[in-house]
Amino acid sequence: MKMALHNGAIKIIEADNTQSAIIKSWGKMRYVRAKQMYEAPVSADLLNRLASLVRLPESIEAIRREMNATQEAIDRERIRKDPKPFCRYPVKKTLYQHQVRAANMALLAFGIIKPGEVAENGK
Repeated sequence: MKMALHNGAIKIIEADNTQSAIIKSWGKMRYVRAKQMYEAPVSADLLNRLASLVRLPESIEAIRREMNATQEAIDRERIRKDPKPFCRYPVKKTLYQHQVRAANMALLAFGIIKPGEVAENGK
C-alpha cells in the first residue's frame, strides 16, 4: 500500500484485498474508481486507524503525532481544575473558569499555541 498527503487529503493506492476490505469497513474513505485510489480528508482518527493497519511514512507519522499531542493538550485543559489563561484575552470583564478553559482550548485547536509551549510554561 502506498499513501501520500496532498492538499489536506490522504490518498492511498495499491491496497491489497484485505487492506481494502478493512478501509471500506471504516466508512471514512471514498474510493475513486477513475484513479483507482482511496481518499479522505486528514483526521487524527483516520491516521490512527491507518497506523494500526500499516506502518505510516515518516512525514505522515509526524503529522499523526502532532495531531494526537494537540488532542491530548486539549483534553488536559478540558479537565483542569483551576485554568490559567495562556495569554491576556481582549475582554473587559473577568472571565469565568469555563470561559478561560474554552479560550485556551481554542488557542490549542487552531494551532496558535503549540502543546509543547503549554507544557514548557507550566500552564
